[in-house]
Amino acid sequence: MSKLKTALVDNRSVWWVPLLLAIGLNGCSTYYAQLAVGQLELLRQREPITAIIDNPRTDAQMRQQLALALRARRFASDALGLPDNQSYRVFADLKRPYVVWNVFATHEFSVAPLNHCFPIAGCVAYRGYFEPGRARGAAARLKVEGYDTLVAGVQAYSTLGWFDDPLLGAMLRWDDDRLIGLIFHELAHQRLYVAGDTAFNESYASFVEREGLRQWRERQDLPSPGETARRRYAQFSQLMLDTRERLSALYASDLDEPAMRASKRAEFMRLRQRYRQLRDGAWDGDGRFDRWMAQPLNNASLLPFGLYDGWVPAFAALFQKVGGDWQDFHVRVETIGSLSSDERKHLLDSLL
Repeated sequence: MSKLKTALVDNRSVWWVPLLLAIGLNGCSTYYAQLAVGQLELLRQREPITAIIDNPRTDAQMRQQLALALRARRFASDALGLPDNQSYRVFADLKRPYVVWNVFATHEFSVAPLNHCFPIAGCVAYRGYFEPGRARGAAARLKVEGYDTLVAGVQAYSTLGWFDDPLLGAMLRWDDDRLIGLIFHELAHQRLYVAGDTAFNESYASFVEREGLRQWRERQDLPSPGETARRRYAQFSQLMLDTRERLSALYASDLDEPAMRASKRAEFMRLRQRYRQLRDGAWDGDGRFDRWMAQPLNNASLLPFGLYDGWVPAFAALFQKVGGDWQDFHVRVETIGSLSSDERKHLLDSLL
């Protein structure tokens, strides 16, 4: 990122702080107020990673992990063309497993999400809450209104450059690849974000994460990252997408509500059965998704899948087309992002 652009990011961050304070200190219990209070608390707890590393009271393992994060952070800007700012050069320990909890919702007989629109992010398929109790309360109210709901914890998110996003304490329990990949992914969101197009944004960031991690490991003389976990996640995700497609066809049928409700239950029973077959067969008993499958499943449970990697092959093809030049790649992706939604989809289809 140029010095001018960095200055603009810093200025707009400063501009937002009084607004957050005004909302957060107002005492009202609105949705935006809890966002403001939560974001302010996150900002308040940040401290420079270099200061933590230099602190003699910091234990050796933490010092080693933070030093690794800083090396990866520098690699992100120097080698991958990602923003060069203070994000992920600061640290905050929230002492909880998730930073926010997202609430997804659908109608009882629909797999389309209940969308929510925001001034900066555009329209997305969820609402985020900094406190799990608020998220569960919001989900309960929607459930009373007849919606299917899902509350999902989120371990990291980007403020898109408005603030210096920190590494979080929970991330230090991750393995190295996951930690480094997260830095690349979230900085990609800062580099480019198209309001209202989650699939485009997440696929772009996921490609940057994967290719960036491959190059990082190559530069460190490490073997290529294993594909088993990614392949199994892709297979699990496909189970969810197949179920969503069958339910979509079911909800478009002429069945009456009792029959449709019974068929809906049957589809989720089928999903559980197909998962068990995959887990106990091709996966040799790998139960990494057992906890997810053990929860009550409904339409909303299917929403998070397919958002993060649908266009990854298209971005991989574009990266190859520009000869692996990161700056050229980012510029071309920005050009695609400036198109209308239909034009953007058509161009990505053509890359596939």
